[in-house]
Amino acid sequence: MSDEDITLTAGDAEVTVQPGNGGRVGGLRIGGVELLRQGERFGCFPMVPWCGRIRDGRFLDGAEVRQMPLNAPPHAIHGTVRDGAWRTARTSADEAVLTCELADPWPHPGLVTQIVSLTEDALTLTMSVETYQSSFPAQIGWHPWFNRNLGGEDVTLDFDPAWQEERGADHLPTGNRIDPEPGPWDDCFGMPGGVEATLTWPGQLELRVTSRQEWAVVYDEQEAAVCVEPQTGPPNGLNTSPHLVTPLEPLEAATTWSWRRL
Repeated sequence: MSDEDITLTAGDAEVTVQPGNGGRVGGLRIGGVELLRQGERFGCFPMVPWCGRIRDGRFLDGAEVRQMPLNAPPHAIHGTVRDGAWRTARTSADEAVLTCELADPWPHPGLVTQIVSLTEDALTLTMSVETYQSSFPAQIGWHPWFNRNLGGEDVTLDFDPAWQEERGADHLPTGNRIDPEPGPWDDCFGMPGGVEATLTWPGQLELRVTSRQEWAVVYDEQEAAVCVEPQTGPPNGLNTSPHLVTPLEPLEAATTWSWRRL
């Protein structure tokens, strides 16, 4: 099938999915109001096969050190699949299934599948990474850009992590866990019971971000947007807490955004 944009609808919710632009969710509109930032950094993109930064772009793959392009010098950031075109496997009025082959510069073949499912009051994103050949470490995550303002008061963010990963001068976790500190943040948080965060646009909308994953990066240093990023491990996780994808064990993750009007 083609890689043209897809529009999903359910009730007064509408989602734009962009297979040709890195498998990105290009927009989420509730009653005609766009929740995701538009422009240069927009929508919500998948982070695969790693999330956040890899220190110096290098990770240990078995006994071999691999080098990824330094697209956020001196580090590599946010994986490879957001830079290419995905294929549309199938669509319906309220669901799209996309696939993407892992390819150069990633050293191993693999298949990424993303399912975008819309209901009247929720959007669920599900992703898997699988291989039929050599095993490799990988991560899955999503990077949404939620609008800070929907035309009223600025959004507030409520979440209760068990800890915060101490951030070093290189923007990567030092390995120390600290008590959560006040924002602004470009930080990773641990939530052993699963990710749960609530964004509230006062008098307008409440949106809950949930995931069974135990990690989330919160980034709110930009004036126009707030990012809550569920992921399967912390930044630099290919080195510090790798999950091995094997022919018998794919890596799978999901996140749901559910909303209600205020």
